[in-house]
Amino acid sequence: MRPEITFKNINKIAVPALLASIAEPLLSSTDAAVVGNLETNATEALAAVGIVGAFLSMLIWILGQTRSAISALISQHLGADKLLDIKSLPAQAIFFNLVLSIIVLASTSIFIKPIFQLLNAEGQVLDYCIQYYKIRVWGFPLTLFTFAIFGIFRGLQNTTWPMVIALVGAFTNIGMDFLLVYGWEGYIDPMHIEGAAWASLIAQFLMAILAYILLRQKTSISLQLSFPIHPEIKNLVVMSLNLFVRTLALNIAFILAVRVATDLGKVVIAAHTIAINIWLFSAFFLDGYASAGNILGGKLYGANDIFSLRILAKRCVNYGLMMACLLLIVGMIFYSSFGTIFSKEPDVLELFNQFFFIVLISLPINGVAFIYDGIFKGLGKMKYLRNVLLVSTFVGFVPTLYISQYFDWGIFGIWIAFLVWMIFRAVALVWKFNADFGQSKD
Repeated sequence: MRPEITFKNINKIAVPALLASIAEPLLSSTDAAVVGNLETNATEALAAVGIVGAFLSMLIWILGQTRSAISALISQHLGADKLLDIKSLPAQAIFFNLVLSIIVLASTSIFIKPIFQLLNAEGQVLDYCIQYYKIRVWGFPLTLFTFAIFGIFRGLQNTTWPMVIALVGAFTNIGMDFLLVYGWEGYIDPMHIEGAAWASLIAQFLMAILAYILLRQKTSISLQLSFPIHPEIKNLVVMSLNLFVRTLALNIAFILAVRVATDLGKVVIAAHTIAINIWLFSAFFLDGYASAGNILGGKLYGANDIFSLRILAKRCVNYGLMMACLLLIVGMIFYSSFGTIFSKEPDVLELFNQFFFIVLISLPINGVAFIYDGIFKGLGKMKYLRNVLLVSTFVGFVPTLYISQYFDWGIFGIWIAFLVWMIFRAVALVWKFNADFGQSKD
């Protein structure tokens, strides 16, 4: 077996990437779990965290795509033994990312209330959205900076340090959530939903500082901005723009789902918030093998080793499917317990338990889609990924969502739309990979 694609080598990358990936959504998930168990206005607070979390995720995923572009370019140059050719590129890419994030931060801060009104938030939920967002949004540039450094480490075939950074951030966020939301008698007054926002911001700041220190100590990559503009910056911008459009389409699906769920009432949006947090947690969990496909695939593609690339894809999918089935079994065993992590409200839990099975049956499909998605990012095939998301969203998700609402399927319709969405994505990616890298392509 070739050294790049042994079980040990794949998991050496996949397991730390998996741990780093599940740490990322823990910031919002922990906020949701903690505020969802408050003694007063818990349902409204949980709904607000879900709405704001969806909007912030949209911003981060849309503008954080330079991580994948940086990773792809570095891994391909590493495979071609030309790493020194792009030594000035990471600093230029990060500088561009930070400027863009500050512009977005400033522009969205002016329109906070209209943004969440557009998502159908009103009354106490809207007030909580504003309180939570005003604090959490300042972590936006910090997260983009950290993600860009993750892209550098991944391009260098290293997922260990991103794992360390992400876990430190996750555990910091958990501790600060309990301390600031509930307070510490005699020392810190309870801060309710604002405490959750401050906990996330503190964790994001710590992660950014730690990422900078480790990059300086553990790599030869410099973040000192230098000129002239690197020739590969054009390729990076094109890839990032394609991923920008792709992620915009992806987040249209999430935002439309939140908008429909919010319109159906606070109990529905609270139950949807629980489901989407579990869905995202499982997605990032499965992302470990997607990251292995991304990182190793880019290097193999740069070295023009197509035979090994095919074997890598097959093995990553097999391992990912095993992980997805394990998650599905765990979900079935603890079916009635998952919701109680986030809420104690009987109405919310009853509704959640009615449709949670849809989340579970989507897991194997998600595993295939996410892993091939990671491989295509490593290959730099961002244009095709863009087209897949556009078709999946506007031909699959959106029509299914609105047809289901026409027939009054409620939250069941929202999650059926997600299932259709992922089937579109998985089928399109498997077909394209086999068409481009099938046996006949040797």
